[in-house]
Amino acid sequence: MSGIVAIIGRPNVGKSTLFNRLIEEKKAITDNISGVTRDRNYGKAEWNGREFHVIDTGGYVSESDDVFEAAIREQVHIAMEEADVLLFVVDVTEGITLLDENFADIVRHSPKKVILISNKTDSFAKIEDGYEFYALGLGEVFSISAMTGSGTGELLDRVVEILPPEVESVAISQVPKIAVVGRPNVGKSSFVNALLGKNVNIVTPIAGTTRDSVHTFYKEFGKDLILVDTAGLRKQSKVKENLEFYSTLRTIKAIEECDVAILMIDASVGLEAQDLAIFGLIQRNKKGVVIVINKWDLVEKETNTARDFEMKIKEKLKPFDDVPIIFTSTITKQRLLKVLEIAENVYHNKEKRISTSELNEVMLAAIARHHPPAERGRIIRIKYVTQIPASIPTFLFFCNHPKYIVESYKRYLENQLRDHFDFKGVPLNIFFREK
Repeated sequence: MSGIVAIIGRPNVGKSTLFNRLIEEKKAITDNISGVTRDRNYGKAEWNGREFHVIDTGGYVSESDDVFEAAIREQVHIAMEEADVLLFVVDVTEGITLLDENFADIVRHSPKKVILISNKTDSFAKIEDGYEFYALGLGEVFSISAMTGSGTGELLDRVVEILPPEVESVAISQVPKIAVVGRPNVGKSSFVNALLGKNVNIVTPIAGTTRDSVHTFYKEFGKDLILVDTAGLRKQSKVKENLEFYSTLRTIKAIEECDVAILMIDASVGLEAQDLAIFGLIQRNKKGVVIVINKWDLVEKETNTARDFEMKIKEKLKPFDDVPIIFTSTITKQRLLKVLEIAENVYHNKEKRISTSELNEVMLAAIARHHPPAERGRIIRIKYVTQIPASIPTFLFFCNHPKYIVESYKRYLENQLRDHFDFKGVPLNIFFREK
């Protein structure tokens, strides 16, 4: 399970440069003008085999009436609350400023583990200059240069040392983990509460789970699974982007930890850009997916309303549109258990293994019906197919000219696999290798 590290501090101390250094990717915009980082950036870092999330926050300016700086303050507080470790960055070339002192007063009251970083330390003399930051009362000062990378190895050693331990219970590793994800206010909380509210035989929080991603055993109606609950959003902030930022962090963590994601959509709103972004995140993390259209009781219905609604959604999901779609209402309890049943089916589809003999019998016949198109005068012949071990169903086709297989034919093969072997709700990998 990943931890979260938040980079905090006043404007123009090099937070985004440090962020880019830690994630080894130039993702955050850096500039010597304060206030460049207004939107929050997040990425993943790895050190000595330990992965963790990194949040780049905007420059904290206390007691300012500027609307952007007020929004940044609220987002910094959210990042601090969600993080396991805080990297408080100061600028050795400027020494302690009033903004540093004011922010240090806030950080000292945080229960989180804090690492104080003296940035822009490019010489031995500046290391000595950094000693003055001990006056902030935040313990040891780590002298680094985010620009050159000097000192970041020792810093990362310390980060990994104080991050919460990664916990994965062997006893539950084979139990399906089902995450409920989606935009704020689509009914995730009501859905989970309806399932767990009564007649639940076992409700046991699992050690090591974070405060915002609660794993709960669910044993009822013949089900045996773990619900990864991301439903309980805290009170809404006045700044809308804060809530979305917080929700995004929760969603990323929940998707990474699950086997199947239940993507919940508000029927009264429909599929929006943020829903598609979450769907893409589920795909990139190679998870199974079930789409739940909640609040269906609020929609005025005519003949074929559900069918037309489903067709519109699948059109937007292309090319991966082989996804189960279920219409529910948490108010009327309509089809809630059906959602879990379908999620379990998707989990089993994700774990499905097809024997090589059966695979070749079906797929070679499909290839004989529709041969791969010739490319640059080359006749392409596929001789053999096998499934190889992977986190999602992955198939290896052996042929004479693998690099000339066109994308449309690859989609044909995927559709044949789906039609014959039922991989509904699961992304597939298809590779070609020369024989």
